[in-house]
Amino acid sequence: MFRKKSSNPAPELKRTAIVYDYDGTLAKGNIQEHSFLPSVGLDTSEFWEKVKLVTKENDSDEILVYMQLMLQEAKANGNPLTKERLKNHGKTSNLFNGLKDDSWFTRLNKFAKDHGLHLEHYIVSSGTQEMIEGSPIASHFRKIFASRYIYDDNGEASWPSLAINYTTKTQFLFRINKGVENAWDNTSINAFMPENERPIPFSRIIFIGDGDTDIPAMKMTTYNGGHSIATYDPQRDTRTLGKIHALISDGRADFTAPADYSENTQMDIMVKGILGRIARSEGFRPN
Repeated sequence: MFRKKSSNPAPELKRTAIVYDYDGTLAKGNIQEHSFLPSVGLDTSEFWEKVKLVTKENDSDEILVYMQLMLQEAKANGNPLTKERLKNHGKTSNLFNGLKDDSWFTRLNKFAKDHGLHLEHYIVSSGTQEMIEGSPIASHFRKIFASRYIYDDNGEASWPSLAINYTTKTQFLFRINKGVENAWDNTSINAFMPENERPIPFSRIIFIGDGDTDIPAMKMTTYNGGHSIATYDPQRDTRTLGKIHALISDGRADFTAPADYSENTQMDIMVKGILGRIARSEGFRPN
């Protein structure tokens, strides 16, 4: 079981969260593409075309279909999925600049603390959780919410235990907002909790995502007083940038920035600016 890595803040610090998508936001492409698909002899485009075909033919959820096909292809190649194998595949994540040396997390955490905030990092992703937990940056996240499997007595994946699609991502934002750090407790997540009693109000949440599956989460974060950033691979086809910029004009995201997390980049300056705004709204004043 993946365990949270950060402790609770000192009483005077305000809990604040950055919630990230993973694929296309923190790492290039989909996490399954770098190691897993080659290991089972599948071309990337071939696999995702098959996912879309099976999804349409069976009127299914695309996330559940890709998880099922991963199970089938791994077993067919004599390498059934286990947590260890999935984590090993996750080690090959092609992280964006500024993440490989952990400097992003260290820098932002210090900046937040200097402004009276206790910054926590979360992932809410449709990708494979066990793979994300194997990535080099997994230890920096208080909690990773992503699609994952149930395992049989032999330690082999047998069935999806959680599938996070574009609409269910919003549920996990509320779990972070209310301090419900699991996927099973529906009683607590549906119980009424006054806004001023929620551990991390939306006004202290920043959501960073890149794709269509992030649109509802961006919109809901913004609608509830939070902050959303639409990011993109700076090396991707420029024809896709119009789609990213439209998220701002449509009121779904507040900002857009290239997925470069190095110091003094647009992303770095933007997130620090938002953190500074949050700090001021919470009464922080520089000495």
